[in-house]
Amino acid sequence: MTGVLHLDEPFRSLWAGHDAFAAAEALQGKVVRAMDGRRTFRTEVAGRGYYVKVHRGVGWGEIFKNLLSGRLPILGAANEWHATRKLTELGVDTLHAVAFGERGGNPARRHSFIITEELAPIISLENYTRRWPQEPPAPALKRALIERVATMARRMHEGGINHRDLYICHFLLHLDPPPAPASIRLSLVDLHRAQIRPRTPRRWRDKDLAALHFSSLAIGLTSRDRLRFLRAYFARPLRETLRTKGRLLAHLAREAVRLQERFDRKFANNS
Repeated sequence: MTGVLHLDEPFRSLWAGHDAFAAAEALQGKVVRAMDGRRTFRTEVAGRGYYVKVHRGVGWGEIFKNLLSGRLPILGAANEWHATRKLTELGVDTLHAVAFGERGGNPARRHSFIITEELAPIISLENYTRRWPQEPPAPALKRALIERVATMARRMHEGGINHRDLYICHFLLHLDPPPAPASIRLSLVDLHRAQIRPRTPRRWRDKDLAALHFSSLAIGLTSRDRLRFLRAYFARPLRETLRTKGRLLAHLAREAVRLQERFDRKFANNS
């Protein structure tokens, strides 16, 4: 394959006349995640914070393992790059990618990177809602957050994107200004597994909704809260949704049990 390179400022000027791939590798900062073939770290350039993900290829073994398990392997940073651009087109706040590069014809050794602006100050919805059962939020704020998450998910799915890890920890709540019902801003992140198609298959939409449902089970939402989410997500009268989406609601309940069992097994194996 031929190389792909996109640079915004300050990297366009900073790396002019240089190999951008080598320059991305040479950036220094605090490593936040390191896996075989992938490294994520925070760096500062011209006084601003950025997150850098460098992919060095997953190897044929990982590719075959994913294919045999019925999963598409993640070969580099391209998924995240295309997903951030598409979500922005759809009006869903997400990361702002300022640099992306990909080169190499061998899928097992493809070299790529993506650099995104740091979002700060923020807190994940998982952490923000952790104490809701003991310290309930203001009703208006809770309603606004539920409706914003539902609207973001609907726009994403209607636009042909499924996230594949749609847990509340991947919704980041901006804290400047302090959250208020009329000024809530959420950004959806962790898009490296996202899939983009002309139309989101129902199976993958339902997987996203099940993950979202499961990850919000412990934060004290009421039945009315979940009905509010459904009304905002489907953007139609609630009575019609309950009448026509019975199979989906039953599926969400079953998936929540399955995901909880898987989580419990993983926790038991790691303890």
